[in-house]
Amino acid sequence: MSPSSILRRHRVAALLGAALIISPVVVSFAQNNAGLSTVAATTQTPVAGITAPNGSFAPVIAVTKPAVVTITSIMKAQPQVGDDGSPLGGNVPFDQFFQQFFGDQGMPMPRTPPQQQGQRAEALGSGFIVGADGTIVTNNHVIDGASSIKVTLDDGTELPAKLVGHDAKNDLAVLKIKADKPLPTVKWGDSSKLMTGDQVLAIGNPFGIGTTVTAGIVSARGRDLHSGPFDDFIQIDAPINHGNSGGPLVDVNGNVIGINTAIYSPNGGSVGVGFAIPSDQAEKVVAKLMKGGDIEYGYLGVQIQPVTPDVASAIGLDHPGGALVSQVTDGSPAAKA
Repeated sequence: MSPSSILRRHRVAALLGAALIISPVVVSFAQNNAGLSTVAATTQTPVAGITAPNGSFAPVIAVTKPAVVTITSIMKAQPQVGDDGSPLGGNVPFDQFFQQFFGDQGMPMPRTPPQQQGQRAEALGSGFIVGADGTIVTNNHVIDGASSIKVTLDDGTELPAKLVGHDAKNDLAVLKIKADKPLPTVKWGDSSKLMTGDQVLAIGNPFGIGTTVTAGIVSARGRDLHSGPFDDFIQIDAPINHGNSGGPLVDVNGNVIGINTAIYSPNGGSVGVGFAIPSDQAEKVVAKLMKGGDIEYGYLGVQIQPVTPDVASAIGLDHPGGALVSQVTDGSPAAKA
């Protein structure tokens, strides 16, 4: 059985701390409206790798951790109508996602609802600062459905955040906060140079316990979780859990080479199989989102599938490669062409 087949048969969970979204395949998330903001250059200088004689990651963490933030998404709490068997008790906005992607298949999942305070519910995620002016990157699913957003800096300062832009297909969002001083930042790294076995650090706020750093290696590249049209995840074994969504995956030079987004979880917790969006993909999307608004995508109107060895043999190819157009949608640009 291929790795992709194994993933399709199990559960992959988004890492939003208070709203665990699980499906037999993978979920995609809805969009919000977006505002506008200015672009600020990243100023942080990366560290020069591990310099401590005992191989400690402390020099890397000292530079990167101050730029990692906790994101609190505040939503209007829904009236509690009792336990209907939903993993979230049927009383939070995210329940609609379970119904859409989870259905009534009866898979056991842990109950991790947002913390409700009166007429509102709060859910936690992570993010990181890429602009000294307060520009922050996170996952789209961390802020999706929020009526307001709050950011907590590494020093404990809490600031309101504005949604600058978001893209559900890539699961990325850009926020903006106003601080009275330049903020610490991290730089983008080059994920294309990552190799299986390279050391990585994952930073975020799992379960809301506070900023946490875990270490591991790149387990695989190019994982397709079937969560969207741009899946090209980095697989890691650094432990990440609910609340790590949107936090940075950094290399030993302190550069962001991924955004922690999902885990494979048969039991609701980390089992050492996590997934991050590559920085090369994320940086381009973020650059467009920083200009404000959503990203528009072209539409061809075709369905494609990979050319497997069996397909190649059936259509007379010498070797598998490329893609096969399996269907053309009626009335689409492709059909007209």
